[in-house]
Amino acid sequence: MHWLQARPGHMDHSADASGLLEGSDIGSQKDRVVTEEEWLQKWEMGNIGFHKEQGHPLLQKYLDVLLNGRSGLRIFFPLCGKAVEMKWLADMGHSVVGVEVSEEAVKEFFSDHSLPYCEEPVPEISGAKMFQSTSGNISLYCCSVYDLSSSIVGKFDGVWDRGALVAVNPCDRQRYASLMINLVEKNSSYLLVTVSYDPNKHKGPPFYVPESEIKSLFGNCCEIRCLEKVDDFSERHRQWGLDYFLENLVDYSGE
Repeated sequence: MHWLQARPGHMDHSADASGLLEGSDIGSQKDRVVTEEEWLQKWEMGNIGFHKEQGHPLLQKYLDVLLNGRSGLRIFFPLCGKAVEMKWLADMGHSVVGVEVSEEAVKEFFSDHSLPYCEEPVPEISGAKMFQSTSGNISLYCCSVYDLSSSIVGKFDGVWDRGALVAVNPCDRQRYASLMINLVEKNSSYLLVTVSYDPNKHKGPPFYVPESEIKSLFGNCCEIRCLEKVDDFSERHRQWGLDYFLENLVDYSGE
């Protein structure tokens, strides 16, 4: 496994000086638990500052890394919300599968894009529903990500993990990573966005996931590269009490 240093992005000097970027201490976050009900409430209240209306610029920039010249891929969006990138990739001819605990988010995705869909139960998962575009190329499962398995959703050629690993409760990261590894094909591409900030100043989510932990979660089965680190600091983060906030794009490929 090779960990390649990031190419210089728009680095914030305060982040560079903090010495916390490469730190492995996540502070009190290790015991933090966000319940399913809290996530549902965020969607019900419209408290979704994590949603990007215009899509994520890092996916646009590194789309070729995810696709790797391939067409007709099966691409997975864990904890998908109503990510607009699902529509982008479906329009390119790929098959998109997402999982999201909030039915509100799933229905908003289809209404935002004026996409007709059908809704059906998932026999293998009690209480779960699957929402599928009538064109058949977007399938969103409304259930816990941990309810999924390759026998239910198959395996994937690519994964866009933005707002997923960083939203998973820290105590569940190993469980989450094991599931992701089991859901991808051997020659798949996995793009992961993590965030860096001082975890002693904000309780999360999004949670701080150190590079060392990414290596321990995925490094045994994948070649890992850190593609870019970008200063994403905004007034929102200042209100959280932070003085820096970075987004890190990591790519790992199954061997």
